[in-house]
Amino acid sequence: MSPRPRRSYDQYCSAARALDAVGDRWTLLIVRELLAGPRRYTDLHADLPGVSTDVLASRLKDMEREGLTTRRRLPPPAAAYVYELTERGAGLLPVLEALGAWGAAELGERRPTDAVRAHWAALPLRRALRRAGAGEGTVEVRLEEGTFHVRAGDAEDGPVYGDGPAPGEPDARLTLDAGTCAAVCRGELGLRRAVREGRASVTGEGTAAKALREP
Repeated sequence: MSPRPRRSYDQYCSAARALDAVGDRWTLLIVRELLAGPRRYTDLHADLPGVSTDVLASRLKDMEREGLTTRRRLPPPAAAYVYELTERGAGLLPVLEALGAWGAAELGERRPTDAVRAHWAALPLRRALRRAGAGEGTVEVRLEEGTFHVRAGDAEDGPVYGDGPAPGEPDARLTLDAGTCAAVCRGELGLRRAVREGRASVTGEGTAAKALREP
């Protein structure tokens, strides 16, 4: 079966060209997941509640065709296929961060129907860590929904965040409850203020930990 024809707005405009590649529903959320590094199809499907298997498979094919992702087989004993971002795909990080900052005011309170994953807070917390002057280190974040780690500074290559504890000793360990994390993600509360008011706790002696403890 030949691939479906590439859809286009047919407008000589860089924004329109960008949307030709990433404007389909789910595409940017797949990028969000792959910023954590290579992911199996089953992992992506589990962390994108609401997407059908057909749509996910279609989007991944489109993204590979657009040069945003690649697919490779892991060596034994895993012997599974994983998807990962290309350099072009990883270049969407600032786009997602800007989109998340713009949409922060739309979060409001969590609705009963809203799915949640701990690592969905990674990009908003990266923004909050920058505002707090946390530097370039790795921060391990512990939430009620789970634990993940995030790179606080510029991410020129490699995963931006990852599930589970940080590999090695992080520059800071940050613990927040759900309400505090939501307030930080909405831009209503800074991390240093959260620590100062006892709404978040931080441990460690790295640059990030020291920055978060500053008054």
